[in-house]
Amino acid sequence: MLESTFIYIPGIGATTETSLWGQGCRTWTDLRGNLDRYSIGTAEPGEVASYLDQSIRNLERGEHSFFRRCLGGREAWRAFPSFRNRCAYLDIETDGGHSGSSVTTIGVYDGSEFKAYVKGQNLHEFPLDIQRFGMIVTFFGTGFDLPMLEKCFPGIVFDQIHLDLCPTLRRVGHRGGLKRIEKALGISRGDQTDGLDGLDAIRLWRRYKTLRDDKALETLIAYNRDDVVNLETLACYTYDRLRRLTLGKNARAFGEARLSGLPPEMP
Repeated sequence: MLESTFIYIPGIGATTETSLWGQGCRTWTDLRGNLDRYSIGTAEPGEVASYLDQSIRNLERGEHSFFRRCLGGREAWRAFPSFRNRCAYLDIETDGGHSGSSVTTIGVYDGSEFKAYVKGQNLHEFPLDIQRFGMIVTFFGTGFDLPMLEKCFPGIVFDQIHLDLCPTLRRVGHRGGLKRIEKALGISRGDQTDGLDGLDAIRLWRRYKTLRDDKALETLIAYNRDDVVNLETLACYTYDRLRRLTLGKNARAFGEARLSGLPPEMP
């Protein structure tokens, strides 16, 4: 979908983008090689060519920051398949406070491996580790996770493409918290963490700190792990739905692009 995206080019809005698809223009290279053939509305051909060249070059190099600036938060979903191999599914837990020191655990899942960063153990490793990713997927990370991490690690810079599933899922009709949406879509959790919520995460941390209860920490990490692992399934689902909605009547011409990782029974 990223290479079929024109909406961020100056002068090209949603209507012109849809028109280009209808004209048979499928990709950046299609348009770049045939600027005189396709109608691009009020856009200036020279500027369009420049953006297309930059887009092709930056995707070849994996320069995620270019697409972060171009897509913003609303259209970040379009980059998901292209940057999925460098994607971090991210979620934090806190002790209930609002300061940087309130962050107790950070969970990061890269699609195959999960790593927990725990306060008092290895939390300090997070700022360096996160730099190897080109995309971050969160649920309400814009309003909570990333601001808290910026307090926890002053000077940290998140230059990755950021897909925040909370507002993005609203665009396909799903509202409410993460656990509610998971249940609505039939996404399950492990027996150890099923039914737990954010308040339980706070209690588990306090139990671990006050009673040195390692079992409480183990459960907290398992809860955090379920959060981030399930974000991948939700990202695949959201991308699939938004792709079909955005392409509309052009979807058939583009063909099926259902992502691996999306259970076949999900709508």
